[in-house]
Amino acid sequence: MTPANDDSQLRDQSVERFLRLVQEPRRGRLKVYIGLAAGVGKTYRMLQEAQELRQHGVDVVLGYVETHGRTGTVAQLQNLPLVKRKNIFYKGRMLEEMDVQGILQRRPAVVVVDELAHTNVPGSENEKRWQDVEQLVRAGISVITAVNVQHLESLHDQVLRITGQDVAERVPDQLLKLADEVVNVDLTVPELRARLEEGKIYDPQKVPTALRNFFQPENLLQLRELALREVAGQLSRQIDTGAAPVPAPRRNHDRLLACINSNAPAAREIIRKTSRLADRLGTATWYVLYVQTARESADRVGLATQRHLLRNLQLATELGGQILRVKSDEVVTEILRVAQEKGATLLICGVTQEKSWWQRLTRRGTTAALIRAVARTDTDLDLFLVTY
Repeated sequence: MTPANDDSQLRDQSVERFLRLVQEPRRGRLKVYIGLAAGVGKTYRMLQEAQELRQHGVDVVLGYVETHGRTGTVAQLQNLPLVKRKNIFYKGRMLEEMDVQGILQRRPAVVVVDELAHTNVPGSENEKRWQDVEQLVRAGISVITAVNVQHLESLHDQVLRITGQDVAERVPDQLLKLADEVVNVDLTVPELRARLEEGKIYDPQKVPTALRNFFQPENLLQLRELALREVAGQLSRQIDTGAAPVPAPRRNHDRLLACINSNAPAAREIIRKTSRLADRLGTATWYVLYVQTARESADRVGLATQRHLLRNLQLATELGGQILRVKSDEVVTEILRVAQEKGATLLICGVTQEKSWWQRLTRRGTTAALIRAVARTDTDLDLFLVTY
């Protein structure tokens, strides 16, 4: 069998599997196409699947699709019904957004929704498009959507280090965990760069800048690895919960406890790292502990610091963590008490960049004190340090 036939057969099996899910009389199903970057073919694959579902008699509509004028993608729109976009007047301009209420009234079996990470125009029903998707799925409508790996919340810090770009529009990992199927749309780095150079991704005048920056080979290689790892992790979760048709292994019973303070950038990195660790370990439960000292009380820190703290606690919730807040000036004592109370097996803490482990150990500070305290305790508690 040729590679082309192999790809066709795998795609048919994927369509048939999603078709069976759609036909089950339950909540709407969610299928996510994920890619390493723009131009790998996510929208094309979604539309291709929509055409195949339609041929099977499924009532499928387009809720929002962005073709970017790509010829092959535009051709896939043929004969697919479209729910007209909603016009919203904002700052002197008429802008278009997906009409969520129009889709709910139309009640198709499946809706295609592109650009999952998109931020809606102020005045829309939901702030984010991923919230639109959640609403549709809750209403019993199945959704096929797409996102690039750099938009996943827990990967933000890694993507920033890889590309130097601070990705503003992000999707909580919890949404991906709720997906019934995640498909990686993969291209090799040379193939993707060739598509860019041929003008198949961006306007010609943008190509040289893109090649020098985001689309550098090393960047794309690392993003490709992240995308492959994310889909592998999703498959592992499906196996773990019995959603995949193979025997499920016993879950890892580690409990993770992330320790943060009001240092907003460090707290964000610790929370995201803990979320990724929990996924890799197959850990069902993880916590984020904030010990508020007297010097961090509400009347002694600025409003901006308080806002950042609340946002980080909200981030932890969105990523699946459970929030714990206590007040004490004995930070290390409280961390160890909570760790014992919750049965934590791994503490995740932040530490500033030092030249050597010995410098970290001998410097004064909460993390150094915690390292020494854990070393003195007769427990199986381990430490994972996040450098910032």
